[in-house]
Amino acid sequence: MIVVVDYGVGNLGSIVNMFKKVGAKAVASSDPAVIKDAEKLILPGVGAFDAAMRKFHETGLVPVVGELVLEKKIPVLGLCVGLQLMTKGSEEGREAGLGWFV
Repeated sequence: MIVVVDYGVGNLGSIVNMFKKVGAKAVASSDPAVIKDAEKLILPGVGAFDAAMRKFHETGLVPVVGELVLEKKIPVLGLCVGLQLMTKGSEEGREAGLGWFV
């Protein structure tokens, strides 16, 4: 199952609907138990880097998603700001990113 990580940023409904349209099973969730069962992850995002990073930290999901991606090697696709969050940081912000790649 594909899980669209709901950390409070992005149009989750349109992403889930796109997967349904092509016949793939996808859900949007902020529940760590649901996220931990993902076969693939989508990290969405709309807006400013700093605001998105703060929201992601506020949910407490950063360690959960980080473990899945870095240790369990679950594939992840970042969309828009979701992709930017995977880097060390952004020229458009001051917050540190996840640092999964440069």
